[in-house]
Amino acid sequence: MTAPRTTASEPPSSTPAGSGPARSARLDLASWPKAELHLHLDGSLRIGTALELARTRNVDAPRDEAAMRAVLVAPAYSSSQADLLRAFDLPVRLLQDQDALARVASELVETKAAEGVRYAEIRWAPTLHLAGGLSMADVIAAVADGTTDGAQRAAAAGHPIVARLIVTAMRSADPALNRKLAEVAGRSRGLGVVGWDLAGPEERFPNPLDHEASFETARASGLRITCHAGEWGGAAQVRRALALRPERIAHGSVAADDPELCAELRDRGIALDLCPTSNVQAGIVTDVADHPLATLHRRGVPVTLSTDDLTVADITLTEEYARAIDSIGLTPAELWTIDRRALDVAFADEATLAPLRAAFDAWGAGHQELVG
Repeated sequence: MTAPRTTASEPPSSTPAGSGPARSARLDLASWPKAELHLHLDGSLRIGTALELARTRNVDAPRDEAAMRAVLVAPAYSSSQADLLRAFDLPVRLLQDQDALARVASELVETKAAEGVRYAEIRWAPTLHLAGGLSMADVIAAVADGTTDGAQRAAAAGHPIVARLIVTAMRSADPALNRKLAEVAGRSRGLGVVGWDLAGPEERFPNPLDHEASFETARASGLRITCHAGEWGGAAQVRRALALRPERIAHGSVAADDPELCAELRDRGIALDLCPTSNVQAGIVTDVADHPLATLHRRGVPVTLSTDDLTVADITLTEEYARAIDSIGLTPAELWTIDRRALDVAFADEATLAPLRAAFDAWGAGHQELVG
């Protein structure tokens, strides 16, 4: 990404504490316990791993780091979601065998844990990884193995993390294929699969109800429901997705343009998993400072904060948090409320989430001067 980053390590603001907007530089955001609910596996390959996979799988791709980065990292500013989605073409081609899928999942969990993410939900579309002969069950098992391995490695390094999986259907897929995927995903709950999603090119395939049967199949098996909406088509697309009765919406920031929709989201407790940097890349907003994260939060709409993709967005969650303060204007207390809320709308079971909530609450109680 070519846009300048704001990080928690920049020089402290000259604004005295308590007399103006809080600056992320006064906070040790890296030490905050974090939860990330909107994170795509195929948008999060390490550059070095992508180079090795391209070489060992004989995939036509750049062979040096700078060129690979240029392909995997989306432009800082794009005209549309369709432009942004091109950054996923090569990762999908690289992830067509079990070892590659497991490795990338493991590395992503380790990377997230190292920056203080204590709970993560990782999503990806298994139907995009069948070109090498894998079955949908094979793909899910490989990613599950990788997340387990990554969590074990992270814990051994002193960075505990819980990782769960959201299986994603593609808008462009045949509805019958997505229904079959939902059946396989439901049978995979013991592997850490907790949720069901729909993503892909929204402009070409605008109606999520085309895949309603797969949502009902997933729900019947006990999977929790989310859906991508609002990366194209404005607030009307978010409202359209509500017909699927989701618990959360992936993106959906354009709901801020419709006060009645905001009230409905608030009253129904439907959370928006927001990704400001990615939304700039998709052309939804022109600058992070224009993102309605703070507006939605202050209207009472449940929101969470994520990166969307580690590599495609070229940003860590810590950096995204810093931008939320420095550019969007959240206070530390507001940011902490958003961070902590993620555990209340997460899809893991209560036995998993209860100790995480207790740990987050203990951290907050010990940092009242920042987040109280």
